[in-house]
Amino acid sequence: MPRRILLITQWFDPEPTFKGILFAKELVSRGFEVEVITGFPNYPGGNLYDGYRVKFIQKEVIDGVSVTRVPLFPSHNKSKLGRVFNYLSFAFSSFIYGLFFSKRVDVIYAYHPPLTVGISALIIKLFRRVPVVLDIQDMWPDTLKATAMISNSRLLGFISKICNLIYSGVTKIVVLSPGFKDLLIDRGVPENKIEIIYNWADEKVLRTTTIETSKEFESIEGFKVLFAGNVGQAQGLNVVLDAALLLKENVPNIRFLVLGQGLKLDDLKRRAKELKLDNVHFLPPVGMEKVGSFLGLADALLIHLNFDPIFEITIPGKTQAYMAVGKPIIMGVSGDASNLILRADCGVCFEPEDSVALSEAAKSLMLLDSTDIQKLGENAERFYDEHLSVKVGVDSFEKVFNEVIDSGQR
Repeated sequence: MPRRILLITQWFDPEPTFKGILFAKELVSRGFEVEVITGFPNYPGGNLYDGYRVKFIQKEVIDGVSVTRVPLFPSHNKSKLGRVFNYLSFAFSSFIYGLFFSKRVDVIYAYHPPLTVGISALIIKLFRRVPVVLDIQDMWPDTLKATAMISNSRLLGFISKICNLIYSGVTKIVVLSPGFKDLLIDRGVPENKIEIIYNWADEKVLRTTTIETSKEFESIEGFKVLFAGNVGQAQGLNVVLDAALLLKENVPNIRFLVLGQGLKLDDLKRRAKELKLDNVHFLPPVGMEKVGSFLGLADALLIHLNFDPIFEITIPGKTQAYMAVGKPIIMGVSGDASNLILRADCGVCFEPEDSVALSEAAKSLMLLDSTDIQKLGENAERFYDEHLSVKVGVDSFEKVFNEVIDSGQR
């Protein structure tokens, strides 16, 4: 009889997510029976996707995976109150469905963020007496403070207490970096309760580059440094504009490209126009099936987060995507993320928020000959396949799920 996993995640395909349909399909292919509880797709814009409307329950089967969508309040804009309702509404709906309507399961997998998914999973665990594996992708409340979502110290303290309650209540915790594990140990979580499983990318989709890019992208000449992803507060992409300003006169051949959307995109475009930066280009967001084509035609790929202690133990998800396509990486995140690039020998690192260092990093790659550039890309792809691929990650999760089920832990 197949072992059953209840996978609770607020965000699921067609929304962008690290542990979506690809993860669920891999588990099914290994003999698990998977039911997903998720919301109606509205992330990251906060608006329902075309073809969806909020109902009490909507059941789908996606590539052999049973997906149940439960109601939530769609919102993910600048309104903090809207986000709170968004998180709480899904937590309530998911625990009601999971408690009263889902099949008997052997293990619950809960994807965090948001924190409220962990609360839902714990309530179900309490009544159904099944183990919970909590996958922590953001370290709350640290990330909330670092991204300026919450600044009230009392509220941050309250969230911290809720986090500790969840950590003590779940059976196993999975984290994405060594730094996350160390921080949890410092906060009193037993070391043997924590597993490090690096995130992966959808390498199959990313490496399918037969789809054309935009005419604007193809018309840009020079050494293309591409940033692809969310353009938010944490990404701090003003550093790109400052670096572009430094390079504009003496090294105009370096071109910075920003592919994506986010709360800071309009501000960034406005400032680039004010500075008359013709070496910075903004490209409209594209679907995941097209991203690989853009990444594959860039000369180098950029990652940056503002300086904050929490980001030193974070490995941005685009790191794996960039490595999977085999391109040199310019890493502007200190700590675990930079260490990964150095281990793989696949690019250059610079201090966050340092535009001079970014400009020098871009120049250093541009001045390499094509053989050395190719070698950095090959190193990235090889390291990804050996340490960060879908197979490697799901192998580790399969082991964790079987261990908590077999041990009888609750």
